[in-house]
Amino acid sequence: MLNTQNGNPALIRLIRAEIEKRGPVSFAWFMQQALYHPEHGYYSSGRCAIGRTGDYFTNVSVSSLFGQLLSAQFVEIWERLGKIDNFVIVEQGAHDGQFARDVLECSQKHVPEFFAALRYRIVEPFPILQERQRRTLEPFRDKVEWGDSLQSFVGVHFSNELLDAMPVRLISGGMEKLVDLEGDKFVFIEPQVSQAATACQATEQKGAFNQPALDWVDSVAASLERGYVIAIDYGLLAEEFQAKIQVRAQHRNLDSPFEQIGHADITMHVDWSSIIERAQAKGLRVAGFTDQHHFLTGIVSEPGRGGSPEPPADNCGQPLLADSPKRKRALQTLLHPEMLGRAFQVLALEKNIDPGATRLAGFKFAR
Repeated sequence: MLNTQNGNPALIRLIRAEIEKRGPVSFAWFMQQALYHPEHGYYSSGRCAIGRTGDYFTNVSVSSLFGQLLSAQFVEIWERLGKIDNFVIVEQGAHDGQFARDVLECSQKHVPEFFAALRYRIVEPFPILQERQRRTLEPFRDKVEWGDSLQSFVGVHFSNELLDAMPVRLISGGMEKLVDLEGDKFVFIEPQVSQAATACQATEQKGAFNQPALDWVDSVAASLERGYVIAIDYGLLAEEFQAKIQVRAQHRNLDSPFEQIGHADITMHVDWSSIIERAQAKGLRVAGFTDQHHFLTGIVSEPGRGGSPEPPADNCGQPLLADSPKRKRALQTLLHPEMLGRAFQVLALEKNIDPGATRLAGFKFAR
């Protein structure tokens, strides 16, 4: 009898059958099934839960303040593009659509000119998540559109914790960890990379350890006609980067990706250096890179942008540093170095922007 280890039995049987059929598989393939299998994957099935009652916290679940602050950055980008009439915000990894709602509500109330020019486009291939997003965004149904892939646009592409959940191969020192079976349990084995090519399909062995993330860069670069890409995630630059899997369920770190398969989140630190290198090779320029603390502090330090009446306030005119204890706690969580402020980094890329333009507000304090 297969040991399901508190996971999804149907998904575990599927993965087991594949290994029995063709031998050990790459961790990237395993991660793809665990997270994105059309019927049983952690994200694609809608099992993913964020917030106090879910599996983990993210910026969006802290407070609507996060979306309000980012809307101020989007307004600045719109202004930099000449206040164009068809400004598009493209979001991937939108979960239940709450970030989009926060941005749209704030813009509608306090920056009507920007709101009138704005189109919000969500890239979402999974029907169950798209349906949740539609419910969340029902008040803005005339402003939001959906698609399952990127299309050409002028504006900004935004993502929050998208790259860390893209499948990766586990390669280190000329060795690659593959997923195999030992009795009724999944285990890692470490043949040489050259041997791994025999064990797995040859197509899996082509490309970098984070090939899906690099392919994503290619797609974004090809789709963006003019504007910016803002990616927020947790990761490291090349000299510090070490491949380390993180598995979480109900706010606990699990010991193995083979626990609660299909019921747990699996992520990997982002290798920012490889993302930047690929972006530059595809015609994008780095517009800024910093931690979330400095990024949001830069936005907060720009009083009056996007309609906020007096400093220091967010894009919706709400005082940030006083007002309600709830907002103060939310700001502290987003900014504090021991909370989310240093855990996350923000990368901005630009295309067809005047190279002499000043830094975006979010990067004025970037080190």
